[in-house]
Amino acid sequence: MNIKELTIREYEEFVKKSPLGSHYQTANYALLMSELGYDYDLIGMVNEYGDLLAASLILFKKIGLKSKYGYAPRGFILDYFNEDLLKNFTEKIKEYYLKKNVVFIKINPEIATAEIDIKTKAKTFTPNTEIKNILEQNDYLKLKDNLYFESSLPRFNGIIDLRNLSIDNFTKNTRNKIKRAIQKGLEIETAQRSGMDILYQFIKNKRNKDEFYYKDYYNIFHKNHMIDLFLVSINTKNFLLNAKETYEKELENNTALNQELIKENNQRNINRKMNSDRKLLSYKNDVLEATERNSKQEKIYIAGALIIKYKNRVQILMSGYDRSYRRFNANYFLHYKIMEYYQNEYAYLDLNGMTGDFTNENPYYGLNEFKLGFNPKVYEFIGEYDLVIDEKKYYVLRNNGTLAKIFNKTDIKMPKKNAN
Repeated sequence: MNIKELTIREYEEFVKKSPLGSHYQTANYALLMSELGYDYDLIGMVNEYGDLLAASLILFKKIGLKSKYGYAPRGFILDYFNEDLLKNFTEKIKEYYLKKNVVFIKINPEIATAEIDIKTKAKTFTPNTEIKNILEQNDYLKLKDNLYFESSLPRFNGIIDLRNLSIDNFTKNTRNKIKRAIQKGLEIETAQRSGMDILYQFIKNKRNKDEFYYKDYYNIFHKNHMIDLFLVSINTKNFLLNAKETYEKELENNTALNQELIKENNQRNINRKMNSDRKLLSYKNDVLEATERNSKQEKIYIAGALIIKYKNRVQILMSGYDRSYRRFNANYFLHYKIMEYYQNEYAYLDLNGMTGDFTNENPYYGLNEFKLGFNPKVYEFIGEYDLVIDEKKYYVLRNNGTLAKIFNKTDIKMPKKNAN
């Protein structure tokens, strides 16, 4: 068996057939990362008959004057339960890259080791847990598990089964917010590259990435029809019509409640009347706002998202909304409409990251609760490992703090408060 560099076609065909294939292990992603200063290899291991048994995209960056480190996003593409295969691939990789001054290769396979009950937060471990032992037996160094977004890619994730999508499966709070968003006249549309300038205004404060990063993402994946851009706007005409209708219905209800209160002045009727008064004031303000906006005939974009499409899954790569329009619940509307859009063509939707801290003290509590409202399956992945190739250099870099400086950080900005 030996390691060889693969053509894009050889590589892509192998990855597409693997259950571990993801867009992070595509030639497109390699091109994207090359724009950020990474070199890359598309490598595979073949047997004596030329059969391809394992493959990986490996990204490289300099670490020190002469050395490099590698990163295989979402791990090597192989059968991790095949211990002989993993052992042979690991040995060949170490031999191959030791000659190229690579100190270590980081991996974070998309292997679910536990499913988390979204109500009790209890974990049910999967048979994949055994892969931890297999990796460690082959000298993969397990790194510290993260609860938040400290690692290169999320360790916890929510997956929606699009084949059984139903709004009835969402929490009551989520259903109500989607309903209110529709009442406020929100609409969703697909957009072209020019829409990136609009989307960037909603996501620029979420990660330490500039607009060119997202434009590169779009350009590179759009060539293979692997990315979509969605924008949400307010249809002011529909907003006005819905606001008037909602106000008039509540006005009728308020009048009826007032008559009941005259007949029977008890606490129950007082509470119902006060609740209706609050709604009536809110709906009246909606009518005034909708009237003003409709008179200007302006199109107002308030949310958007980038979606990656690969194999039978779509992934919400990044989404955001204008917080000054938070009462419009655009993020709830956006996610639901994206699910509806893809439900007949794809099997799963990847919500792209949650945290493993399900307490109220979690700074990302709002993000977790927002995603849990769609009733996803929540999985914990196996985490990060380093395949050490040059032990002497690796431990020097670890002990002098170089590795911590490079990797113990995140490009995701901490939220100011618990909000989705």
